[in-house]
Amino acid sequence: MKKVLLFTALAAALTAGLAQANEKLVVAATPVPHAEILELIKPTLAKEGVDLEIKVFTDYVQPNVQVAEKRLDANYFQTLPYLESFNKGKGTNLETVIGVHVEPFGGYSKKVKNLSELKDGATIAIPNEGSNSGRALILLQKAGLIELKDPTNAVSTPKDIAKNPHNFKFKELESALLPRVLDQVDLDMINTNYALEAGLNPATDALIIEGADSPYVNFLVARPDNKDSPAIQKLAKALTSPEVKAFIEQKYKGAVLPAF
Repeated sequence: MKKVLLFTALAAALTAGLAQANEKLVVAATPVPHAEILELIKPTLAKEGVDLEIKVFTDYVQPNVQVAEKRLDANYFQTLPYLESFNKGKGTNLETVIGVHVEPFGGYSKKVKNLSELKDGATIAIPNEGSNSGRALILLQKAGLIELKDPTNAVSTPKDIAKNPHNFKFKELESALLPRVLDQVDLDMINTNYALEAGLNPATDALIIEGADSPYVNFLVARPDNKDSPAIQKLAKALTSPEVKAFIEQKYKGAVLPAF
């Protein structure tokens, strides 16, 4: 009996030692689909010695601020144009690690069923962050609703509109707030993660949407001092695994597309 108890105690101590040996990785993400995808790979990372802790945010600023300040290890929620705009505006030097998926950006409405039904002077809500604002306006130009001074400018704002023949009015809001004004505007340009959270299906509800060739890939982002660390690289590998690809395709049914 003493031998059994000793063996049990040693096994428990060994298990505890292995658990302590796991490296903790704290990653920021917006709820859908980023946090859901991270939850999927937690067991895989645990087996590889990485304990993943997910911090969920509903805004696009704090995830970057807290990674830059080393309060978090990495984040997963943003496109490269947004990151570049953030780094330039905030003086940070965050870097991409790997691209994971694309969320086709779309325009939604509860007042019209087709873009051709938009009346002169209609109100269009768009994100107020530089790259997301530009993304919305570029999509509106592709639909023939406006003309931009430079259609390739990823950080265009309403001030960069060259022609607005229908005198559309633009309501600029933080991305997270856009679904809340869907009833109040004629056309609402919403990031797919927030559209999904609001119960919208981009594949069927959007009146206008980016194609699968969208250059706005969502990246895992970290700092120069940790982006090549073993734990971050294990996370990057897990995020681009066949398991994640199948999960994205089956769960989001075209609203989110694998980028690998």
